[in-house]
Parts: sequence; structure tokens; C-alpha cells
Amino acid sequence: MFIETHAHYDDSAFEEDRHSLLSAVHDSGIDHIIDPGCDLSSTQQACTLAEKYDFVSFAAGIHPEEVQDLPEDYPDVLRSYLCHPKCVAVGEIGLDYYWDTFLKEKQKQVFDRQLRLALEADKPVIIHDREAHGDCLETVRRYPGLRGVFHCYSGSAEMARELLKNGWYLGFDGPVTYKNARKTIEVLHLTPPDRILLETDSPYMSPVPMRGKRNDSRNLQYIAARIAEVKNLSVEEVARQTSTNARELFRLP
Repeated sequence: MFIETHAHYDDSAFEEDRHSLLSAVHDSGIDHIIDPGCDLSSTQQACTLAEKYDFVSFAAGIHPEEVQDLPEDYPDVLRSYLCHPKCVAVGEIGLDYYWDTFLKEKQKQVFDRQLRLALEADKPVIIHDREAHGDCLETVRRYPGLRGVFHCYSGSAEMARELLKNGWYLGFDGPVTYKNARKTIEVLHLTPPDRILLETDSPYMSPVPMRGKRNDSRNLQYIAARIAEVKNLSVEEVARQTSTNARELFRLP
């Protein structure tokens, strides 16, 4: 019924029950899952999962919190993953200034390099933007040929309008169900259904009523229900449209 476009089943939080959980998630109505890499190691783990399960794809990328001490050949390593038939995107990549800005210039450099890799490979991108909205927007403006999604969108309505105008998708996760999600709901109101993607970011950010528990893709139902309420649609319509969106962006079967 749903396509999960962002879940980290390679994460150590799933170490004890990863394979039984993936089977349960798929049996519960999750048609497909995309597992984005956050560094070279997690990209390899995500690739291994995609090779094991026909309903899992992966993305290859370096998360902004993982840019320190990168090997010099990281672009070549990523390029090799982008040739894999189960690799559907470059991600999770972007900028994150939440903790500090010590590595700001290094983040920008690695982000820019990966955007160029995406264009070279003709792959969409999965962008992480945390407390770095202006710099993220300025960076993607330099690459009008890019396509992709701003994962767990947290920017302003004005920024969302520009991204949507230029063909970007916006990902909505557990925070859309939170009581203090005023800005997220404002963005959701202006986002057309054909530009919405469903995500959980598992194992993080569980939606209401599962907050405080480990997240998994079965909780997409709560995110979809909140989106349906805001957009005056049925949950079935949200599932159908967001699945179409995911298939088109990531070229899923």
C-alpha cells in the first residue's frame, strides 16, 4: 500500500531483529523501502540489504555529520555504488549546522561533490537540511538539472514554494503528527499531492502515537493519516499518489 522512501534498516538499532522486522514490515503493506547510506560503511550495509530483498532499494551517500576523515577516493567508491542496479539515488547528503559549524566548509565541499556525482550518474538526490536552509537552497540553485527530495522538510514556506516551483519533492515524516508542527503543516498545505513523499526516517522520529518507541515503516500509516486529514484526501488516495511519486522520482518498478 505504501512506499517508504527513507528508512535506515542498516542502523544498529535493528541489529537483533532486522530480518524478521523487514519481512513483517513488507507483509503489513509496505510495498517498497529505500535505505539511504550515511557513510561508506552504511552504504555497503544498505546495498547488502537491497541485494537480499527484492522490495528494498538503497541510496549511496555521505551524510553531513560523516564528512570528517573521509578517504580521498570516496567519490570513486560512491560512483561504483551508483552503478549498482538496486541503487536509486545519491543520499543521504546535505548540510547540518545543528550541533556546530566547525566543519561547515568541509560539509559544503562534500555536498557539492556529491551533487555533481548525481548529475554525472543521472540519479536523484536525497537531501538532509538541518539548520542550514539558506546554504542548502543556494547550493541546489547552482544545479538546475538536479531532481530529488528534501528529506524531512523543515524549511520555511517561502523556501518550499521555490523548491516546488523547480520540481523538487518534499518528504514528510513523524513530525507532521506532532502538536507543535505548525510550520510543517503550513508547508504541507501548500505542497501539491504529486510532490509529497512518505518517510519514517526509522529508527528515528516516531510519529504520534508511537513517540518514544523505535520507529519502523509500519508507522507510515500515522503519517499518511495526518497528511490525508490536512489535504482533505483519503488515506488510500495519499498512499496511491505518494507511491506514484516515489516510483517516478526513483524510477522504481
